[in-house]
Amino acid sequence: MATIRPSSDLRNKYNEISDFCNRYNEPVFITKNGTGDLVVLSNAEYERLCGKAELHRLLDEGLFDVKNAAGREASDVFSDVERKFGFDEI
Repeated sequence: MATIRPSSDLRNKYNEISDFCNRYNEPVFITKNGTGDLVVLSNAEYERLCGKAELHRLLDEGLFDVKNAAGREASDVFSDVERKFGFDEI
């Protein structure tokens, strides 16, 4: 269930909102004059969501390359990685 709070709670009950966001990794929706205005997240949850969005972006980019034959052979990629990190010398 969404947690919805008035904007005055940001000023008057900041610690309560912060504790909630950090404890439950859930957003708090802030209203201004009865209308949705902001969403407050913990820093950890924000970083997780950004990481998830970046992963989706990279996967989409990779799928686009596969569909358009713009990729490289896996053996070539692994050879480059081995050379870069010195695994080919072992």
